[in-house]
Amino acid sequence: MPVIFFNKMTNISQIVRDNIRLLKPYSCARDEFKGEASVFLDANENPMNSPYNRYPDPLQTALKTKIAALKHVRPSQIMLGVGSDEPIDLIIRIFCEPKTDNIVAMDPTYGMYRVCADVNNVEYRGVLLGAGFTLDAGKMLAATDEHTKVIFICSPNNPTGNLMNVSEITKILDTFGGITVIDEAYIDFSSEPSWLEKLDRYPQLIVLQTFSKAWGMAAARCGMAFASEEIIGYLNKIKYPYNINILTQRFVSEQIDLEERKNGWVGMLLQQRGFLTEQLAALPVVEKIYPSDANFLLVKVADANAVYNTLVNRGIIVRNRNNVSLCLGCLRITVGTEEENELLINALKQI
Repeated sequence: MPVIFFNKMTNISQIVRDNIRLLKPYSCARDEFKGEASVFLDANENPMNSPYNRYPDPLQTALKTKIAALKHVRPSQIMLGVGSDEPIDLIIRIFCEPKTDNIVAMDPTYGMYRVCADVNNVEYRGVLLGAGFTLDAGKMLAATDEHTKVIFICSPNNPTGNLMNVSEITKILDTFGGITVIDEAYIDFSSEPSWLEKLDRYPQLIVLQTFSKAWGMAAARCGMAFASEEIIGYLNKIKYPYNINILTQRFVSEQIDLEERKNGWVGMLLQQRGFLTEQLAALPVVEKIYPSDANFLLVKVADANAVYNTLVNRGIIVRNRNNVSLCLGCLRITVGTEEENELLINALKQI
């Protein structure tokens, strides 16, 4: 029987890699100065072309303050990354010793967990989901051993679209002594509450969210990691100093003021998700549509490769998930505008 290496979380520093815990982080010029100034001669910047000549705030203080109010957390509980992929990579680097430690994740799920593990030379252990793509905490925990440092749970999951059961996630949080990451990239499309509400209860919990989906800012590349102040401290310690540029910081800050517009987009996409589900179900080529809490549908069709290629030839791009675990014959279809969805349906009617 595999060993859960802590019965309960005691001290985060116990599972941080020694070299990370002892690391002296790079100190940029703006880290060494606090307060107001009118002349900046400290960072070897060009004095021309203001404001783009100046390095951005390395800790994104103003933006985090707005995000904290939006998400009902403390600014000190936020780390901003270049998309969610940056914190995923940093989490593995902080807690997992290459060639020794491992991470556990669901299968199928978001592919970057495995990619980041492979890049960092950390063993990746995928655990097949159950019937209906359900999470089994017992199976996840059984895959762990004394070298398992992180469990990744994507909820709503990609590519399956469904939320993971709260009680099963709670079992993992109450049992596993390492870091549990809940990736909520699609949480805005779900009616269930975020795990952000549990941050103070579980010091080993990290919640990932993004501005790429509901907020329509995929090109801005701004992801959010929420965790205890101690974990955020380690994330800030090893991230690159100016990872979020001034253009992204300002743009995201402006967009946060348009939350009602975002909510309107989400409402439209949920309505269109229902429309797509209804229309797809009536097509002979469609065999099954899986329930979704995200902005996409996982759809099983008669011949996934053939249908995919036919759509590509008509200029309609979906994601072929035919070769992914448990997704044989499936396409992942993002919910588009009403016009885009109608073009998709009309193309599928002709197959």
